[in-house]
Amino acid sequence: MGAALNPDGGASPEAAPGDTRPAEVAIVADDDQDSSIGEEDLDNELSVASLRSSILSYQMENGFGYHGLNKGRKQYFAPGADTAKRVMDAGTGTGIWAIDFADSHPQAEVVGVDVAPIQPSFVPPNCRFEIDDLDKEWTWAFKWDYIFTRTMNAAFADWEVYCKKVFDNLEPGGWLEIIDAMYPISCDDGTLKPDSSLQQWNDLLIKGAEALGRPITEPQHHKQRVLDAGFVNVEEKRYCWPTNRWPKDKNLKEVGLWTLANVEGNLEHVSMALLARGAGMSREEVLSFLAGVRKDLRDTKIHAYWSITVVYGQKPTTTSEGS
Repeated sequence: MGAALNPDGGASPEAAPGDTRPAEVAIVADDDQDSSIGEEDLDNELSVASLRSSILSYQMENGFGYHGLNKGRKQYFAPGADTAKRVMDAGTGTGIWAIDFADSHPQAEVVGVDVAPIQPSFVPPNCRFEIDDLDKEWTWAFKWDYIFTRTMNAAFADWEVYCKKVFDNLEPGGWLEIIDAMYPISCDDGTLKPDSSLQQWNDLLIKGAEALGRPITEPQHHKQRVLDAGFVNVEEKRYCWPTNRWPKDKNLKEVGLWTLANVEGNLEHVSMALLARGAGMSREEVLSFLAGVRKDLRDTKIHAYWSITVVYGQKPTTTSEGS
């Protein structure tokens, strides 16, 4: 799996991952919510939320959650996904996406690929996992119909090389899909102050990733690099995940609660990876600093969100595109 920074995505084409709305549409803040709710009440709310069936369908990976197929939500956007025969889940992590996709697509052979052997052994008959480093040479004896890539920001040494590998290893007419989070974190109304712990955390993550040679600002270029690799029918959708329950919209408020629960649960792990190794902070400095980050993540007066990019494209077919 890649760097520990991005939300896994999944939703119907009409809604963003987690039933959010396009990032270019301003989210209305709930200025009427009860500001007197204390830390204990929020902890209880987060605890209850974590036990709900909708939350249990999230896989806990790298500080964010990925919603499964329940309540009719889809896990993908590429038009060719439903008819694909050979499917790769690139950077499968815990393997939840691959398992769910295999369950709902019995005609497909689904292979989850990751560097870490953390996947379950009890899986559908049409699903298997392979331990491999996708940054190295690809040696499969066959080609794929659909390659799905999510939360792999900073995972690849060179995204252009990765997109070219995918192109070369797809059947004509096959599809690539990439879902990733956008950095820096966004705020439309100035409530995320430059001197806030959350903004400083965001800046340090970017600095640390740059120092390690794995910049986390790359997803903004995904559409262009997919085009440059030779894909056609390329589309990009952008969505947003609130940092907490600050939006007025009921669905977005719930998504914000999910996001808060997931980010908080892995905040230390995420931060140590980049703030200590990349930004040169000591463990003690990171732990002390994160206290303020947690406070800001819970502050409903800070109207911040992560923009999510969904990019998919098709390898030209032999008949129509001449490749």
